[in-house]
Amino acid sequence: MSQRKRQKISPLITQKSDLFEEQPDDIVVCILCKLSSSASCPSDFINILVTCKRLNRLALHPQVLSKAGPKTFAIRAKNWSDSAHRFLKQCVNAGNTEASYTLGMIQFYCLQNRASGASLMAKAAIKSHAPALYSLAVMQFNGSGGSKNNKDLRAGVSLCARAAVLGHIDALRELGHCLQDGYGVAQNTADGRRLLIQANARELASSLRSMLTWQPQHQNEHQWQQLPYASCVTIGSMGCPLLSDFGCNVPAREVHPANRFLREWFESGIGVMGPNLRLCSHSGCGRPETRPHEFRRCSVCGKVNYCSRGCQAIDWKLRHKVECVPMELWHGVDGDDNEIGGMVEIEEG
Repeated sequence: MSQRKRQKISPLITQKSDLFEEQPDDIVVCILCKLSSSASCPSDFINILVTCKRLNRLALHPQVLSKAGPKTFAIRAKNWSDSAHRFLKQCVNAGNTEASYTLGMIQFYCLQNRASGASLMAKAAIKSHAPALYSLAVMQFNGSGGSKNNKDLRAGVSLCARAAVLGHIDALRELGHCLQDGYGVAQNTADGRRLLIQANARELASSLRSMLTWQPQHQNEHQWQQLPYASCVTIGSMGCPLLSDFGCNVPAREVHPANRFLREWFESGIGVMGPNLRLCSHSGCGRPETRPHEFRRCSVCGKVNYCSRGCQAIDWKLRHKVECVPMELWHGVDGDDNEIGGMVEIEEG
């Protein structure tokens, strides 16, 4: 019998080769930048940090931290720690505007470090960060962190206008009400109503785009694609009545991680609010009062309060529309300046 010849194996193949270690740092950093910007939750990024020493070092590169998206900072209030605080500061130092806004909101409202929080939000606003501009406008309208005399309505209108130009729906709606009511700006009813219509149109377009990309949980993808269009916009158990006035029922606008953190922080009891202080009644806001009776109330029922007209408008469509019952006799603590008058009728129309 002829013996089979054994194939000679090259010694180079038998040796272990680490292809990852052979990649230049620039390529790895580029990959990590894409991962940090597209992460769907903090764990997507944290898992990279604990993989190996090289990935831990490169993942904390300033270029990677500067590209991190808002969901990378979607830290739950119960998981807040010194390490999370340091990580956000690292991202801020790397020039990340989302980190500046998120940490600014946390420091201003949760940690009650008013000066530092306002400075961080201003840092993001300078770089045309629309949510930061709108948050600063709300602070100016309410005089947050100070007394009632610290309100600066003209500054609030100016910040709202800048945020509205960048496409912020709530800022556009707030600006429309300011023009319509002459609040911090010369009254112009026609322009105010025009801006309110634009805000509703943008909200409709944004909700429809979300609906087209939204997939319900525990639903077979093939079956979902086979549903008729009318069924997709009228599934009551999977959506919310955001566009009920238009005969549609689609998912609500996604809450920013900073706002979700604020609400979890105070509702869970981690953060203790002072006496007679209240949270904004809109569930997607989370802003607390910094002094008693800072927020304005619904002038119809007097049972809910809002930090802004934008929160009042969205909460009216989501929830308060079916709960608001006129109260004939109730006495305001801060007078007419602390009431939201006429907004329910405007949004209803």
